[in-house]
Amino acid sequence: MKRIVCFSVFVFVLSVFGLTANAQEVSGSVPNGSLARGKSVRVTVTLDIPQGLHVNSNRPKGENLIATVVTPTGGGLRFGAVRYPAGHDKTFGFSKNALNVYEGRVTFSFPVTVPAGFKGDAAEFRVAVRYQACTDEVCYPPKTKRISLSARIR
Repeated sequence: MKRIVCFSVFVFVLSVFGLTANAQEVSGSVPNGSLARGKSVRVTVTLDIPQGLHVNSNRPKGENLIATVVTPTGGGLRFGAVRYPAGHDKTFGFSKNALNVYEGRVTFSFPVTVPAGFKGDAAEFRVAVRYQACTDEVCYPPKTKRISLSARIR
């Protein structure tokens, strides 16, 4: 009986940690839902981090820390450099040095260009956001969340 109770508690704790580590939401938007041939538009991607968690910024101040990385791909489009917001320095009990992290809602942006010779009246592309979520005491395995965005082509 003791084993069953211990096992049940263990499974419950793992499931809570798994849900917490996966709680970040990723969304994105294309201004006006459309892109023009031969023009660039800045697309935004938002990472919502629940209270009590943080993720390393794209420059986390430690060589062994996993940086947040946003990668747009596909759709026959061209993508420019991602603009990452500045993180903020925060000290945690497990490190004497401050780490650079994101908390709450974080917005990234990048330019998308439709080639002048683009064929078709719509485009779909993907954005991957790789991050490592942590509490003040433990870090979860890195995750990559992917979203698809679409736009009319004018």
